[in-house]
Amino acid sequence: MVTHVPAEAHGDERGALLSFIAEQRGGVRRAVLGLTDEQAGSRPSASELSLAGLVKHVAEVEQFWISLAKGEPPAVVRDQSNWHECFRLVEGETVESQLAYWEKVAAETEAYIRSVPSLDDTFALPAQPWFPPEGRVSHRWLCLHLIRETARHAGHADIVRESLDGRTAFELVAEEQQVTAGP
Repeated sequence: MVTHVPAEAHGDERGALLSFIAEQRGGVRRAVLGLTDEQAGSRPSASELSLAGLVKHVAEVEQFWISLAKGEPPAVVRDQSNWHECFRLVEGETVESQLAYWEKVAAETEAYIRSVPSLDDTFALPAQPWFPPEGRVSHRWLCLHLIRETARHAGHADIVRESLDGRTAFELVAEEQQVTAGP
């Protein structure tokens, strides 16, 4: 863990889960700190992953899951014809626009999770071969899944950033803290 997640207020399970999601989002966001779109779009490791693509992917995935829980269609529909666009910027997209979009998604996630009557309430999983037929998951599961998904990609982002210019997550946390504290 690169940053500390403060203990939740007594009995605030939602706050704890949302804090851990936010902490992992920060890991991905910091990975693009100070980079141009060209740098963030490069693939300096053996992987096909880029930092810009990771930012876009985690924002889309989070939005997908929240819309699924709400029973709404996702903002972006992915299938075999456009799946490759999930991990890279396309015409007109920038890292800044993806970060701004993700900020809106994060606010939607927070508001939604705080509004559900119970984290034990469930919603249906989509009919996909990797989900059980007629499967359902709780809102608690959703939060834990978002933590896991974002943390996995935050780790990818650490490796890609270090491959790009040698900067580590610890250095980026220090830089971010300097920037937000001001001169």
